[in-house]
Amino acid sequence: MTTLQFDRDFCLETSRLRLRMLTQADYPAYAAIMQSSRAIPMGGPLTDREAWGMFCHCAGSWMLFGYGALMIVDKATGMDMGMVSINGGPLFTEPELGWFLFDGFEGHGYATEAAAALRDWALDVRGLPTLVSYFAPDNEKSLAVVRRLSAVEDKHAVAPDPVDLVYRYVR
Repeated sequence: MTTLQFDRDFCLETSRLRLRMLTQADYPAYAAIMQSSRAIPMGGPLTDREAWGMFCHCAGSWMLFGYGALMIVDKATGMDMGMVSINGGPLFTEPELGWFLFDGFEGHGYATEAAAALRDWALDVRGLPTLVSYFAPDNEKSLAVVRRLSAVEDKHAVAPDPVDLVYRYVR
């Protein structure tokens, strides 16, 4: 049996971004988005109890699965811009690459850059054989991101929500 090591200082970096572990201080920004209409594609808006549970899932997944959520931080300004994550466990049929950006940070390629870095780490370093992304058919922004990441629609994959599209990433 392989033992996974949890490193709370783990981070990934790109030319513009630092992807770091979540801290309790990140919860208010997470709750704000998850309790708003922007969370509709992710099953929201959520109550505070539900948002806290999902936040704990995002953070705790590192200890349980060896992957989870990372905060997207602008290296130049130090500003938190959103989250990127690999989600697992009983709520997901297989490891799922997901992302969201806070207001004001969309349209600059940050989601694509962060998702590409986490996807590459998951497939090349962590050794996952595949990842998927689930999203609603009308989520044009996520569709643009998965296309830039060269994901391919998998019409045979099972999504937690039967109306969602499933896009697959492989090595």
